[in-house]
Amino acid sequence: MTFSHNFHIPVMGIGFTVDTPVKVAQYGISSVLSAGDDMLLERLREFYSTKLNLPFTPIHKNEFDKRAKRITEYLNLVNQMVNDKFQELKNSSFETGTEITKYFEMLPDFSTLKKEYLRMLEEKETEVKASIQNWLRANIIAGSIDINIMTKLDRDNYNEKGEQLPIEFNDAHAAVRGFANSTLKSGLVLSAGLNPRLYSYLGNFDVFFPNEKGELDKKVILKVSDYRSALVQGKFLAKKGIWVSEYRVESGLNCGGHAFATDGFLMGPILEEFKQHKETLIEEVHQILNDALSTLGRPKLEKPLKMLVTAQGGVGNITEHQFLTDYYEVDSVGWGTPFLLVPEAVNIDNDTFNLLSKATEDDLYLSDISPIGVPFNCVKGNTKDMERDEKIKAGKPGSPCPSQYLKLYNKEFTDKPICLASRQYQKLKIAELDAKNIIDKAAYQKQYDKIVVKSCLCAGLVMTAYTENNLLKPSDGKGISVCPGPNMAYFSKKSTLQEMVGHIYGKINLLNDTYRPNMYIKELGMYIDYLNKEINTCEEEAINERKLKYFNSFKNNLLEGIEYYKTLLPKLADKTNWKSELETYLMKVNLIEIPVLVPNN
Repeated sequence: MTFSHNFHIPVMGIGFTVDTPVKVAQYGISSVLSAGDDMLLERLREFYSTKLNLPFTPIHKNEFDKRAKRITEYLNLVNQMVNDKFQELKNSSFETGTEITKYFEMLPDFSTLKKEYLRMLEEKETEVKASIQNWLRANIIAGSIDINIMTKLDRDNYNEKGEQLPIEFNDAHAAVRGFANSTLKSGLVLSAGLNPRLYSYLGNFDVFFPNEKGELDKKVILKVSDYRSALVQGKFLAKKGIWVSEYRVESGLNCGGHAFATDGFLMGPILEEFKQHKETLIEEVHQILNDALSTLGRPKLEKPLKMLVTAQGGVGNITEHQFLTDYYEVDSVGWGTPFLLVPEAVNIDNDTFNLLSKATEDDLYLSDISPIGVPFNCVKGNTKDMERDEKIKAGKPGSPCPSQYLKLYNKEFTDKPICLASRQYQKLKIAELDAKNIIDKAAYQKQYDKIVVKSCLCAGLVMTAYTENNLLKPSDGKGISVCPGPNMAYFSKKSTLQEMVGHIYGKINLLNDTYRPNMYIKELGMYIDYLNKEINTCEEEAINERKLKYFNSFKNNLLEGIEYYKTLLPKLADKTNWKSELETYLMKVNLIEIPVLVPNN
C-alpha cells in the first residue's frame, strides 16, 4: 500500500464525492465514494457512458440482484475511466501545464518522486533527462478508489409479492457483493460500527482473503472512533479470516456527516493509544487471523500483513497535518470539509457553495435531522431544511420517502419498518401525540418539533450530483442537504485542486481571517458543549444510575484528556493560545454539574 500523497479525501454525503475518484485519482490522490444509493450510481453510469460513447445497458428495477449489479457496473466504469485518464497522464510530455506535470507539481516536497522530478528539471544532459523521465513514468501510481458502506444502513428488502428476501439482499450486504465483484483493487471502508452479520458475510468472497503470497485483492478499512473499538472489530474480522488493512480514526464530533460521539474520549489520547499499542494490535490480530486461516484450509501467513493507521476530523493546516504524521505516526490524514470549496474535486452547486463559503461558527451545528437517530452535522439555511420547513408550515410535514434507504428499524405503527422522516411515520406519530390531549402548548410544541425535525437525507444528500451533471428529474425534488464539519467556518475561498493540495502541504494558506483554534482544542470545546447539552436535555424521569455513570465517566475522560494535552505542550510547533485555552476548558469541565439521582419515596 504505497501512496503518492499522505492525505486522502474521505466520503462526504452521498453525492458530493460519488465521482471524486474520476476527478482526482489520476493525480495519485486517494478518495472515497459512497455506495449508498444504487439508483444514483445507475444514473451516473448512464451519464458517463453517454459522455464517453461507451455502451450502456440499464439494470432495471425488477432485475434480480439489481442493487449489487448496479454498484458493480458503476465501480467498473469508474475504474476504467481512472485507468484511461492515468494512462493518458503517463503518456503526456513533461511540459508546463500538462497532466503529468500537474501530477508532480502537486506532490509533497519530501517524496522521493518529487525529488527525482526536481532533479530531472535541473538535468541538462538529454539522455539522462529522458532516463529520469522514463523512471518517473514507471513509478507513479493512481490514487485508490475506495468505497464506503455505512454498516447500520442494512435495510431488509422485499420482492414484488411483499416477501422478505434473504439477508444477503439487504442493502449493506448487496453493496459488499457489488464491491467484491468489481474490478477494483482498493479498500472497502466500513463505517458506523460493528455489524456482525455483515462482517461475517465478507467471508463469502475470496477477494478479501490473502493469497499464498500474502497479497490482498481487496482491503478492509475500518472507520473507528477509539482503540478499544478497533481491537474488538479487528479481532472479530480476524476470526473470520479477514485482515483489517487500515484503521481510520475519525474524531467523534469534529467531523462532517453523522457524528458518533465517544464517551468523552478525545482525539489526541485516542491516537496516542494507537501509537503505543499498534504493534500489539498487529501481533494479536495476526495470531487470530492465522488460526482462522488454518481452520478454513487457507495458507497461513509467515508475517503480519501491513496495517495502516490514518486519522481525520477537523485538520486545517500544515502544522496539524505534520503533527499527525510525525508525532502520532499516522500514515495518511483525511481532508474532507475544505474540499467542499473545490468544485474541481466534488459535486457542489452554486447555492450550496455560497452558503458554505459564508458559513460562520454559529451557522454550523450538530442537528437532530437524521432519521437514524444519530447527531448530524449541518449548516443553517440549506435548501433541504427550508423545503422541510415549508411543508411543516403548510401542515404537510414529512417526505414521500422516494428512495427508502433509511427504512431501517421503526415498527411502531407498521409490520415493516418505515423512515422517521417519512410523511407516513410523521402523520401517525403526530396523531398519537394529538391523542394525548396535552394542554401545555409549549410541552406539545416540544414533542411536535422532535417529530417533524427529521429530514429526508436520502434525497437531500444526492441532489447536488444530479444538479451538477444535469441529471435532475421533476420527481427528484429540489432541496439539497449538506453535511460539513465545523472546520468549514475557517475556509471561504473557491479553490482549485492544486491550490487545496498546496494548502495541505503548507505551500499556500487558504484559511480565512476567522480565529481558528487548534483541531484538538476545537474538539475539546465541542465535547464540553455536547456533555452539557446531554445533561440539560435529559428528562428528570430518564435519570438513572446508568445515565449518571455515563455522565461521570464522560466528565472524567474529558479531565484526563486535558491533562494529556498539557503534556503535549513541549512537543508542539505552534503553541498559540494552547495553555490559556486548556485552562479555560478545564474550568468549564470542573463547573459541569452532574445530576443527582433522587431516590423514590
